[in-house]
Amino acid sequence: MADQHPVSPEGSIPPTALALRWEEPPEGPVLVLLDQTRLPAEEVDLVCTDVPALVEAIRSLAVRGAPLLGLAGAYGVALAAARGFDVDEAAESLAHARPTAVNLAYGVRRAVAAYHAALRDDADDVQAAVAALAEARVLHREDAEASERMAARGQALLEELLPAGGHRILTHCNTGALVSGGEGTALAVVKAVHRAGQLRRLWVDETRPLLQGARLTAYEAARAGMAYTLLADNAAGSLFAAGEVDAVLIGADRIAADGSVANKVGSYPLAVLARYHHVPFVVVAPTTTVDPATPDGAAIEVEQRPGHEVTDITIPYAPIARQEAGTGVPVAPLGTQAHNPAFDVTPPELVTAIVTEEGVISPVTEDGIAELWTRSRSGNGMMSI
Repeated sequence: MADQHPVSPEGSIPPTALALRWEEPPEGPVLVLLDQTRLPAEEVDLVCTDVPALVEAIRSLAVRGAPLLGLAGAYGVALAAARGFDVDEAAESLAHARPTAVNLAYGVRRAVAAYHAALRDDADDVQAAVAALAEARVLHREDAEASERMAARGQALLEELLPAGGHRILTHCNTGALVSGGEGTALAVVKAVHRAGQLRRLWVDETRPLLQGARLTAYEAARAGMAYTLLADNAAGSLFAAGEVDAVLIGADRIAADGSVANKVGSYPLAVLARYHHVPFVVVAPTTTVDPATPDGAAIEVEQRPGHEVTDITIPYAPIARQEAGTGVPVAPLGTQAHNPAFDVTPPELVTAIVTEEGVISPVTEDGIAELWTRSRSGNGMMSI
């Protein structure tokens, strides 16, 4: 079950609201999500008391973004355990809520492993639930720390690639605090560049069909005080042609063993444009997004979204118009079929660099990905390739 509660931020331009948090009111523990389908019109908390409500929130994109999905998966397992539901059944449901983002299943596995390890050590159900929650909180802290390190590494890379400063950066979809336990992935790098006084302009792709750039990235950029400009996705080419883009920064939902990158649909065309115009194309993602079990881009399962997201224009909640979130206005004839993949795949040869908390891979090769994965799992510290 999920309930909605308005958030009342303080100040005229508040910082980005927390995307996810665990709370323990008297009636029992809950997972509280910032409902991203309601942004930017209003900030509304979605309170999940059980896993089915969380699964629906994931599928409806109320909670989204690869790293945050990992946290949602881990906390979802903890929620099931704390409320006495079948943990393995809950884990199975959560892990398959969205197929492309590898972080979701990773977070689920971490919390389930902690839960069962506690049971094997003769813990009772309550103690095992505490262990699952503790593991979710560890993952949350790790993600925040990874975000900070990615921001520093990404900023250093841009200084190396673009020593003149005054960067004009193009980004796609949303990769900020709304997708992370910290400041995000690609947008965390942009924020670091902005704080250093080196951001001349952030170009924000609207990111059709669900407008995560227009609704979410612009929301974060405004609150950070960035100089940003929103553009229709198909206007990006004109910016490249005019020499107005110095670098492209995106996130990732899955990185295959060969370095192929699955990200929000529309990323691959940007990579092609960037290569043609000799502009760096940089992917920023935590090592939890790397999946060595996926050999290449062709093996990545790309989620297919409902056709109505393309054939209808979905209206975010607008208090003045008294429209409910999710209202669709048809823009195509009734019965029109739609092709609506949530992601596309960029081959490694089009990626200038992959920035992770453990190091920067450039050029992007299968050997580099393998070394990164090995170092990240062994805990041997930082790596710079």
